[in-house]
Amino acid sequence: MSALPTVAVVGFPNVGKSTLVNRLAGGSEAVTHSEPGVTRDRKRVRCEWNGIAFELLDTGGIDMADEDEMAQDIQRQARLGMAEADAVLMIADARAGVRAGDAELAATLRGAEVPVLLVANKVDRPEAGHLTAELYKLGLGEPLAVSATHGLGTGDLLDAIVTALGDLEPGEEPADRVRVAVIGRPNAGKSSLVNAFLGSERVIVSERAGTTRDAIDTELEVDGRSVVLIDTAGLRRRSKVGGSVDYYAQLRSERAVERADVALVVCDANDGITAEDLRVAELAMRAGCATLIALNKWDETRTDIGDARARVARKLRLRPEVVTCSALRGRNVGNLLPKALAIADRAASRIPTPELNRFVGDVVAKNPPPSRRGRRLRLYYAAQVGERPPRVAIQVNDRKLIVRDWAYHLENRMREAYGLEGVPLVIDFVPHSGRRGS
Repeated sequence: MSALPTVAVVGFPNVGKSTLVNRLAGGSEAVTHSEPGVTRDRKRVRCEWNGIAFELLDTGGIDMADEDEMAQDIQRQARLGMAEADAVLMIADARAGVRAGDAELAATLRGAEVPVLLVANKVDRPEAGHLTAELYKLGLGEPLAVSATHGLGTGDLLDAIVTALGDLEPGEEPADRVRVAVIGRPNAGKSSLVNAFLGSERVIVSERAGTTRDAIDTELEVDGRSVVLIDTAGLRRRSKVGGSVDYYAQLRSERAVERADVALVVCDANDGITAEDLRVAELAMRAGCATLIALNKWDETRTDIGDARARVARKLRLRPEVVTCSALRGRNVGNLLPKALAIADRAASRIPTPELNRFVGDVVAKNPPPSRRGRRLRLYYAAQVGERPPRVAIQVNDRKLIVRDWAYHLENRMREAYGLEGVPLVIDFVPHSGRRGS
């Protein structure tokens, strides 16, 4: 459960739930589009009003008459969201009036054990308040008129939410919380893997590619530590999704990587490690995110794991570890998150300065930097100056004498010595402030 009070946002498809969530939260965290049914899973968005913080739980549209398998999955996710909420916002389209789906949902909510606020959306002008009159039929009290698009009435709605939450106090944020983004190409099995971690159907899984469109945060505990799993939409080249709803889902997946500590790159073992998989891993690494590669669906393939690991070592400078798993069968699933935690810990670790200087001295003694124009690079002093990712500053006599291949050699030896495979590592060569050698 979240450390903050939770407000579930529910309603018929395309009544403006995600637009309202974005308006209340002051951002654009939830994917919105004119196409109905864009929101499918439960997505948490932090919101704050008058110093009171809570989370809005955006859910997929609930149409109880729709018997499509995907629609049924969305309804199940929305019900689970309502079950874990401290308050519920039911969003109705004031311009459309009361529809059969609204009446069915309201009947369910009238028996809720938590406060329920009825929100009449799409009241875009102050003089259009009369549009809310018909919604009194739903039996959920006075409708609160708002315009998610224009912001009208949202301040009053936030006041009502804070009042409904009452004296609920947020819990403390765990100091060692680790955020793990589950990323990869479409249909590689990311959501299936998240569900396998949780032991429940927390996110919608379908053979239809592109089911997940938002970055979905889920909290759990691993070996006594707090972990936030971030399930993301499948990553494609932006040129392939331009102008579509998937483009915005892609942007949110990229943002999810930027706020994660570790990226678990899920690949379809039937395809091996593809160029697109390598591109996804590079995206995580450029964001400063530690990386672990998981070959999923291992029970279905004869892919040579040795070849896959060699390809990763050749192509990816960070040399992340490659592990196999099967979300469907549960094979090796239990080892993935402990490995992700271990990588996060290494990314946050510090190397003592005396030890680091001995290490650099040993590397130089065994394989000195090549000379350039009769001069040789000299390394005087090394110290770690940052973590997450680790950053090392080394004083040198002249930065112009650095040879790229030798700098990579030093970086690779450091990864091997301190278990930094898959961890972004920054080495700054800083001109020595004293007298330069030659």
